[in-house]
Amino acid sequence: MTLHLPGAHRALRAYEPRTEPLALTPGTPFTSRTVFSAAHVVADPYADTTPDSPAAVDWDATLAFRRHLWAHGLGVAEAMDTAQRGMGLDWAGAAELIRRSAAEAKASGGRIACGVGTDQLTGGPATLPEVRAAYEEQLAVVEESGARAVLMASRALAATARGPEDYLEVYGHLLRQAAEPVILHWLGPMFDPALEGYWGSSDLDAATDTFLDVIAAHPDKVDGIKVSLLDARREIDLRRRLPKGVRCYTGDDFHYPELIAGDDQGFSHALLGIFDPLGPLAAAAVRVLDTGDTDGFRALLDPTVELSRHLFQAPTRFYKTGVVFLAWLAGHQTHFAMVGGLQSARSLPHLARAYELADRLGLFPDPKLAEDRMRTLLHLYGVTP
Repeated sequence: MTLHLPGAHRALRAYEPRTEPLALTPGTPFTSRTVFSAAHVVADPYADTTPDSPAAVDWDATLAFRRHLWAHGLGVAEAMDTAQRGMGLDWAGAAELIRRSAAEAKASGGRIACGVGTDQLTGGPATLPEVRAAYEEQLAVVEESGARAVLMASRALAATARGPEDYLEVYGHLLRQAAEPVILHWLGPMFDPALEGYWGSSDLDAATDTFLDVIAAHPDKVDGIKVSLLDARREIDLRRRLPKGVRCYTGDDFHYPELIAGDDQGFSHALLGIFDPLGPLAAAAVRVLDTGDTDGFRALLDPTVELSRHLFQAPTRFYKTGVVFLAWLAGHQTHFAMVGGLQSARSLPHLARAYELADRLGLFPDPKLAEDRMRTLLHLYGVTP
């Protein structure tokens, strides 16, 4: 049946949903790339909470979604930005998520890396020793869980650091004590405005030099870097300057097919929020790349970029709303509710376009279920043809 989807200027447009999904099944482990999906959390819709309350998480549904990603061969990047760190999920909730997901990964044989930050510092300006101690507390939780650590960018450090030397001191201190090599994460201000000027400068060339200085001082303690600047040329230049053995994990949700495919001088691995809704399709594409078929890989993944750019459009930090919306339509959860009430962060026309783009790609395992849920949402918003 035709759906009438809202667009610009209050106009409705007719859309004919797909009737068949893509046939995407689990397959063999990847051989050419290491790929993580930054996974969302599923809120408990029965919890009596407010946007300011601690997150109430539906643990069964949250862990089931991680098993879905592992079944398709993807790693899980846990307690990252996609899981609403600092946007509904506080450190207590993140620590619980890390422990539960790491245990589930061990039971399932899945790859997992977990975010380490400083978001327990909520009482105003912090000192550098307090920033270091907060990082150390979170690093201990991740290492005790048996997961790889991702040292995330810190709002507290961005607010406290006086220049590049403070970043060199804090990160050097953490890398020296890390039990295993970590992933360093550079999240740009388009994802979090509080991270403007990270690495001690708003000049990205100067910031890049400081970032590389941190890595060069401790190359044996850095598994890789995760770059989320939405600037493909800068990522390519950066990965070419990395010490041998240090991986580049693209976090560029605008240019990921070309960055993962690479060129004659190298390629990027992946740690991406868009691989939450694209999981099975992304996995199928990487398996094609494993055979050496770059054109086949691009043929599968290039058509997904329009959806990704839509979900990650400014204000980029609200991309999580679209990710959870698509998980609901796909049947991975029974509701469209988010911790912190962030289901309200995107407009109905934005969500309608996300549905249309995802449906055209065949992302919904049950297209009729997705259509019915989209129709229900339209009805709740008062949309009638």
